Amino acid sequence: MPSSGKGSKLPILLTMGEPAGIGPEVALAAFEHFGGEIGGHPLKLVGDADIFAGHKDALIPTTARAVRSPGKPDSANAACVTEAIEIAVKACMAGNAAALVTAPINKAVLAGAGFAFPGHTEFLAHLTGARRAVMMLASEKLRVVPLTIHIPVAEVPRAIDKLAVFETAEIVLTTLRRDFGILNPRLAVAGLNPHAGEDGVLGDEDGAVIAPAIAALKARGFAVRGPLSADTLFHEEARKTYDAALCMYHDQALIPIKTLSFWDGVNVTLGLPIVRTSPDHGTAFDIAGTGKADARSMIAALRMAADMADARSR
Repeated sequence: MPSSGKGSKLPILLTMGEPAGIGPEVALAAFEHFGGEIGGHPLKLVGDADIFAGHKDALIPTTARAVRSPGKPDSANAACVTEAIEIAVKACMAGNAAALVTAPINKAVLAGAGFAFPGHTEFLAHLTGARRAVMMLASEKLRVVPLTIHIPVAEVPRAIDKLAVFETAEIVLTTLRRDFGILNPRLAVAGLNPHAGEDGVLGDEDGAVIAPAIAALKARGFAVRGPLSADTLFHEEARKTYDAALCMYHDQALIPIKTLSFWDGVNVTLGLPIVRTSPDHGTAFDIAGTGKADARSMIAALRMAADMADARSR
């Protein structure tokens, strides 16, 4: 795939996502917002030719086909959805594209067709051979990383161990330096329990598991603080003291960023050999095809992907 087109850099690839959702709408809206190019990178749409009709020159078509019926998901479209992701990842891995931006998929729809992964992040780790893929939600106001993602809350304590905390934090800090241009990144680590366990009175995971991992990170020369009480970690003054926060479970991380940056948050996958971002929202079947879809998060995802790709290439 040549880097020809309006720009002089490698293209950024934009997958269609779930056809029945708002993914194709926000993808096209963001494409038009940037005029088919961002920062010298041509934008390429990856997906069904009919869904992206009218953009033939910017299209990378799938061989599998999909039918777009807004608000009416169909597992028959799953092959097209996953093929678009596979095509885009292959191009990035081969050095033919600078970054991948994915429109939302629907896990339940794909599962109905035998999709074996909990979501995008795990599928991308499989396709790229990444040992550990890490989900970051990022905006201009906050960057957060959930240590555990799509598991029941009751299973969270058992899923937290020293190695997971250490390796995830190391990936976050490395990415902040390499892809975000922060020379001396600072990481705040939230505790699992209220008040970070309050010296073991409210739970021993913070002192027995999280604190030793932080000590090991400090011994490696990383700027890490914690475990910190999550209830005082996200106000304005606190956010000035760190570049990213590592949280212990899904909602502990996502509630603050969706409160602060609901319309312009970006999902970034760390730990991959490629740059990948995504809008921080789902398929929104209820508004698909109504013209109500908001493309701001997709626009932010494209902008962040271009910035990260350029930082990585320096």
